[in-house]
Amino acid sequence: MESKAAIVAQFTPAAALKAMTPEAEAAIPQGMVVQGMVGIRGFPFRVGRESRGKIVDGVFHRIERPPRGGHAPTNDVYLVDAGELLQISREHFRIERTATGYQVVDRGSVCGMLVGGVQIGGNETGGTAPLRDGDEIQIGTDMTPYRYTFIVLE
Repeated sequence: MESKAAIVAQFTPAAALKAMTPEAEAAIPQGMVVQGMVGIRGFPFRVGRESRGKIVDGVFHRIERPPRGGHAPTNDVYLVDAGELLQISREHFRIERTATGYQVVDRGSVCGMLVGGVQIGGNETGGTAPLRDGDEIQIGTDMTPYRYTFIVLE
């Protein structure tokens, strides 16, 4: 039987993404958001756009993802991009733990991202940058409402 410490470690996030705008918080699936944050329990942590849904009265409604028959999902969190112009790619970025800290990797997104004010990726080029506690991640262009602060908890 696992120790209580091992069980607690499975439920305790190592890091979190804190939503910095109402749109960023609304993009997080309801079951994953706690006080405006989504916990990161393992690395790499992959983020992309929710593409399964339907529009009712001009509002996007998420459709639950069915089990994929043995296939792992391509993202750990699927964000809803409710903007007229999409900012979030289906497979946008991942956060990795490295020997010296953390890094963010653009997964070939169209709009790229800004990390601590520095442009990463875009035009499907990919890219990597160090990620530090307190860095702001802007998913998409500099006009995006999808802004999150990276918080290290361990």
